[in-house]
Amino acid sequence: MTNEKMLEVFGDFDPSEHEAEAKERWGHSDAYRESARRTASYTKDDWAAIGREVDDIHAGLVELMAAGTPADGAAAAGLVDRHRAHISRWFYDCTPEIHAGLGQMYSSDPRFGENIDTAGRGLAAYLSEAIAARYAD
Repeated sequence: MTNEKMLEVFGDFDPSEHEAEAKERWGHSDAYRESARRTASYTKDDWAAIGREVDDIHAGLVELMAAGTPADGAAAAGLVDRHRAHISRWFYDCTPEIHAGLGQMYSSDPRFGENIDTAGRGLAAYLSEAIAARYAD
């Protein structure tokens, strides 16, 4: 995509700013290679669909938070499953182990937290807790 189209889809967030770090951390993995292969062909419409899907998942989680629903409950687990399916559908096969690792990053890396929390204050911590609870067994 051109820089102009990327701004339309991602706003102020520029994914290219994180490419070198992502490649250094995960470039050796099958998941990274699969994600790079898939996303190379995505159009502006694909990225918009990805955004709508994740926004819908985030909105559901924000509703649960607002209602005081525990992150380790069945409703949150359902949205965690949708979240993992979303990643698998669009990027790479997101195993429960990979998903658990992502959940840890959502609460430990402030960059992830700030981005996720744009959908609702505290969402990154809630999502992280819900993911951890989902795979606690």
